[in-house]
Amino acid sequence: MMKVFEANITHQVSDFLNDNLKKITSFEKANQKMYDAFGIIHFFDNDEELETLKEVLSITNNIVEEPDRAEYGDFQTNSDLANKVTLHLASKNISPEVVIEPTCGKGNFIIASLHNFKNIKNVFGVEIYKPYVWETKFNIVDFFLSHPNSNKPEISIVHCNVFDFDFKAIAKKHSTNDILVIGNPPWVTNSKLGSLNSTNLPKKTNFKNHSGLDAMTGKGNFDIAEFITLTMIETFQNMKGNLLLLVKNSVIKNIVFDQNKNRYKISAIEKHCIDSKKEFNVSVEAALFYCKLNSLPTFDCIEFDFYNNLKSQLKFGWLNDKFVSNIDTYIHTKEIDGECPFVWRQGLKHDCSTVMELDKVNGHYVNGLNEEVKLEDGLIYGILKSSDLKNTVINQTRKFTIVTQKKVGQETKYIKTEYPKTYQYLTQHQANFDARKSSIYNNKPLFSIFGIGDYSFKPFKVAISGLYKTFHFTLILPQDNKPVMLDDTCYFIGFDKIEFAVYTLMLLNSDTTVQFLQSVTFPDAKRTFTKDVLMRIDLLELAKQMDKTDLQTELETLNEKYKFNLTLDLWDSFMNEMTPVSNGQMAMFI
Repeated sequence: MMKVFEANITHQVSDFLNDNLKKITSFEKANQKMYDAFGIIHFFDNDEELETLKEVLSITNNIVEEPDRAEYGDFQTNSDLANKVTLHLASKNISPEVVIEPTCGKGNFIIASLHNFKNIKNVFGVEIYKPYVWETKFNIVDFFLSHPNSNKPEISIVHCNVFDFDFKAIAKKHSTNDILVIGNPPWVTNSKLGSLNSTNLPKKTNFKNHSGLDAMTGKGNFDIAEFITLTMIETFQNMKGNLLLLVKNSVIKNIVFDQNKNRYKISAIEKHCIDSKKEFNVSVEAALFYCKLNSLPTFDCIEFDFYNNLKSQLKFGWLNDKFVSNIDTYIHTKEIDGECPFVWRQGLKHDCSTVMELDKVNGHYVNGLNEEVKLEDGLIYGILKSSDLKNTVINQTRKFTIVTQKKVGQETKYIKTEYPKTYQYLTQHQANFDARKSSIYNNKPLFSIFGIGDYSFKPFKVAISGLYKTFHFTLILPQDNKPVMLDDTCYFIGFDKIEFAVYTLMLLNSDTTVQFLQSVTFPDAKRTFTKDVLMRIDLLELAKQMDKTDLQTELETLNEKYKFNLTLDLWDSFMNEMTPVSNGQMAMFI
């Protein structure tokens, strides 16, 4: 029981509690005392807590080391930042009657709210970590002891998992009050908490209703702060008031993106970027997400630097039916925002790199386990990763991979008879394949891979890294008369004709495409480029805009540098291939 009081207590608070509680033996009487003095309801849950606290106070001032709070995604907001945030809200003439903090931690946002808002009638704080519940209560006591003339609202600090707390009861009881939802929810994902066996999780749910494969391969992994933020918006969107939560940038982007579908009654959406290294000593891109509640829905967000709020940096969000990262620059290239006539593909996924990926050393293959292996060449192809896509043209790879299937789900028994050395090698490492965690491999043939199809075996490819923030596309040529593969961090289009590949390369590396991609991608995204983004590039419209003279000049430069001997003779054929026929399909398929 003593461990729950592992919270810093100032001498001022310790002296007050000693003087006023030492003769009280009933927790109900103690609670009344604390309520009368500080407005805190249910300060103690039972007599045992009262007696334990008195014992703790008699032994020590209880200065404790900070616990490891990774399992709760815990980055406590410092008092200075909390104070600046509430002062910023006050400068916008925000003066709430009800303050709600869904994960209150040590209570710094609550203390800052008490200090800077003068009309508060009720405060609700929810916290799963019991020592923080006590620290919040002690900090509130300390605040009022230091500011005896301050307004004292009714304060409820509840020890509870945020996912189990009934916020709707607050909305119902205070439906006519002006509310403020404020705080700093956990900066972790549900999969991260699950890997830590944390109890601080919502009930298992695919809360964005992703399709089965998307849910299995990553899109079903969501940020806990996003879940909490959306819960707060859903619960309080019909009440007069405001919401401000400190979250990762990706959460804000996701909320604005989904606003087109959700149409929550929020407006004046703002993102105020903070320096996470300075404030929390962590390298995470984070910001304050602000919105006004109970208003006509809006679908864009203005971005500011929190430390210099004089002017906005940019505006992102929905423009008509398009989601863009910079509305001001997007309008100059919006004509090419449509649908790519070719299908962008993701590279190979096998989740078994130590076995499947090989280096070639002195004419021999060596795997990731540093084993020299002898294999038939039939299933071995060169492979490129995101870090390899630096040059404009590539015809050699530093690594190789075993390609066990020509399409997803293909039976792999043929390997045993056609490539016995390869089959023996793969079988020897069966345990590595069995250890793959992704459920996409369940009930699939032995040594299965994903991201494989006819498109993988096209001789010429135009590719880009999904991870790097370089707006540059690469032409990939065959190696030893075999097509080169890419890994699943890359995206590509495959072609049978080198001319079509080079024409596409020139279009994608044009200034217009670069400007367009810069206006629809987010620099802090885990993947700058995704299939969804790349499929928005309307190559046909872009080709129509290109000057033939400029294309000829660019082609001559490529011919000279890479010893090509290409012409624009197939340009019209290329345009025809991209042109839909009457039924909406392209004239030809690659």
